[in-house]
Amino acid sequence: MITMKDVSFHYENKDVLKNINFEIPRGAFMGLVGPNGGGKTTLIKLILGLLKPDKGDIFLFGEPIHKFKAWNKIGFVSQKSNSFNKGFPATVYEVVSMGLTAKIGYFKFPTKRHKQKVLHAIDQVGMKEYTYENIGNLSGGQQQRVFIARSLVSEPELLILDEPTVGVDYENVQRFYELLHDLNTKKNITLLLVTHDTGTMTEYATDIVCLNQTLHFHGDPEAYCSLSETELSKFYGHPVNLVTHEH
Repeated sequence: MITMKDVSFHYENKDVLKNINFEIPRGAFMGLVGPNGGGKTTLIKLILGLLKPDKGDIFLFGEPIHKFKAWNKIGFVSQKSNSFNKGFPATVYEVVSMGLTAKIGYFKFPTKRHKQKVLHAIDQVGMKEYTYENIGNLSGGQQQRVFIARSLVSEPELLILDEPTVGVDYENVQRFYELLHDLNTKKNITLLLVTHDTGTMTEYATDIVCLNQTLHFHGDPEAYCSLSETELSKFYGHPVNLVTHEH
């Protein structure tokens, strides 16, 4: 799905990413972890074509990124639940239908088939009963499900999520991960998830990548969990203490 070869990037005089090499195979659920300022969001922007690397190559679905046109194959969910304007006058249906704008075009009316896709996407994330509810009335976890539905409505093969559980309570975080697990295992959607919640991530991910300017670790959750606090502190660049979720 994604291949990065010797990718580097800097802002002004500051190196952000150095010689990044990794692949995301089809069907993977990859967790991207690391400290704040380690380059995770920059990496996502490079994959989405919002930034260009200083050097190195990026391939999407086997094609060089500068030639890649099938952006409908990639869905993106950003941090929304803690900053969304609750006064925004739109229903769940209307928000999800925005995900079809590229296909329908501006100032054109959706067809019956488009409407069915919107309803199906809402149903996929378990929000059917809230279809015509104002999105501002929903909890943070429910809103994030709606934003995933907006990404799913264009039927992507790869879904990228940038810290989507920020501001979401623990119970809804667990449901959120279960939803992602189902999308990955039952719908065969490849996932790339940026998160700080390494404890929960290791329960669901097939691969873990630890990024702090360079790629410090790339392996399965079992290997990641076996790392010592000393090793993790070296990766993160500061002391790290492992904690357990007592719920």
